[in-house]
Amino acid sequence: MGINRRVFLMTTLMTGFTTAVARAQTAPIHTDAEGLDAGQAQIPVADGRLPAYYARPAGAGPFPTILVIEEIFGVHEYIQDVCRRLAKLGYLAVAPELYARLGDPGKYTDPNEIVANIISKAPDATMLSDLDGTAAWAAANRGDPQRLGVTGFCRGGRDAWLYAEHNPKLKAAVAWYGPVKGPVSTIQPHTPTDEAAALRCPLLGLYGGKDGSINPADVQYAAQVARDAGHIVQIHMFPEAGHGFHADYRATYNKDAAEQGWAEAVAWFKAHGVA
Repeated sequence: MGINRRVFLMTTLMTGFTTAVARAQTAPIHTDAEGLDAGQAQIPVADGRLPAYYARPAGAGPFPTILVIEEIFGVHEYIQDVCRRLAKLGYLAVAPELYARLGDPGKYTDPNEIVANIISKAPDATMLSDLDGTAAWAAANRGDPQRLGVTGFCRGGRDAWLYAEHNPKLKAAVAWYGPVKGPVSTIQPHTPTDEAAALRCPLLGLYGGKDGSINPADVQYAAQVARDAGHIVQIHMFPEAGHGFHADYRATYNKDAAEQGWAEAVAWFKAHGVA
């Protein structure tokens, strides 16, 4: 691939946690890498190489694979820990830094600045192509392409919807509080709702009933559009949880919803052939 045709602004991942949100009062979960092969990778894509974090069990594999899509804050320690948690369950989990061309989300302390300077400038077509490239990397690095899933958080939940509407090789998807509506542009032309009838795999959506940024009725409508087209969608609203309830490093963390949602996500992947 033409890896020298573009200068990527990020060639390695950020360290630690984002500083763009209020931190939780308790220490975040830390999953060790004992028994795992984990670290940074370079994912070949159409115009270069994306830095990524991966974790998989030690051994030859092939392992069922889950693509992990970041929040707007980058592939920071929380996303890396999610990969290790999945690897402890037997998965090859890989999280590409999808914003590497545009800037380092870790340099910002204001989420609105991340959205304005990075997120709004990220073409969806590039995101989908990058995830295809990540799936190909996984298949070449002890992943099983016949057992492929995707999960994403916040903006990554939105992207998980879109990727589940794009890739027919996916077996299952889990979207954590992913917006299904929002502004569109020439580079981000569709919302998940727009493409819901084209869903390619069963999708589980995990949402907070106190999430002021996502209308529950919008989520249920997107799910119904997909169901009306013959697809499998399940939505779980956690009534006491807000946005970002799984992110244990954030003040929005809700332990009960996070643990129940995680159990449901793991069960979803197993039930639909990603295990």
